[in-house]
Amino acid sequence: MSERPDRPRRGDYVAWRRVTTRWRDDDAYGHLNNATYYELFDTAVNAHLYDATGTDVRRLPRIGLVAETSCRYFRELGFPEPIDMGLVVDKVGTSSIVYRIGLFQGPDGGPEEEAAAEGRFVHVYVDNTRGAGERPVAPIPDEIRAAVEPLLR
Repeated sequence: MSERPDRPRRGDYVAWRRVTTRWRDDDAYGHLNNATYYELFDTAVNAHLYDATGTDVRRLPRIGLVAETSCRYFRELGFPEPIDMGLVVDKVGTSSIVYRIGLFQGPDGGPEEEAAAEGRFVHVYVDNTRGAGERPVAPIPDEIRAAVEPLLR
């Protein structure tokens, strides 16, 4: 039997964004619904791309589509405290990028050193003029590559 991996820490991430939680984010058990984690991962990645490129990434000739995503849960998150989302890039290939997103939430919005959850998020770049069913294309747009390479660890 394998051991559970160590919980990621704040120092493992490069870029940060804080989001507020909403009443509706909690499920019937009083903690953040698992689908909301994936929305947060998508927001962390795409908000960084928008901010770092200064452009609407949906309008580029090649766009990143989610090819893979997963989540490791370490402890519950929930309303009303804000969530800090840490972002790091594990790999930049010719047509794909592998991100990790750590979610942190402390009491009363204070800092928590260990992640409550960590997501893996893979973008594969396709031709924006042909639709989502296309095969990956290379290269990743220059403005995207420039926005993510500083996040490499």
